Amino acid sequence: QVQLVESGGGLVQPGGSLRVSCAASGSIFRVYAMGWYRQAPGKQRELVADMTSGCSTNYADSVKGRFTISRDNAKNTVYLQMNSLRPEDTAVYYCNADIQVVSRARVYFWGQGTQVTVSS
Repeated sequence: QVQLVESGGGLVQPGGSLRVSCAASGSIFRVYAMGWYRQAPGKQRELVADMTSGCSTNYADSVKGRFTISRDNAKNTVYLQMNSLRPEDTAVYYCNADIQVVSRARVYFWGQGTQVTVSS
């Protein structure tokens, strides 16, 4: 019905940068907020950043000034640019999207997750 496909994770050294992407496709009528969450081993999933369809943003305090969320509404794609990465940013990053599908139902969808590892 609707798929969120993430890409761009990987291994990076402390201080390095990565960009992850998430593209929504399928039976989409409208996409509202899109965002990124992360879950480290043994910890709860937490919000990293999100962005409304009007481009208002919200960031976790731990990533402010280092991460930037952006989106391409024409492509139903959200990006997360991560700079000055720290070992504590290591986690599986999940994309989330608030989508109104063609039946007009409104559903929160999740991507499959992409691993980001920050290590020397």
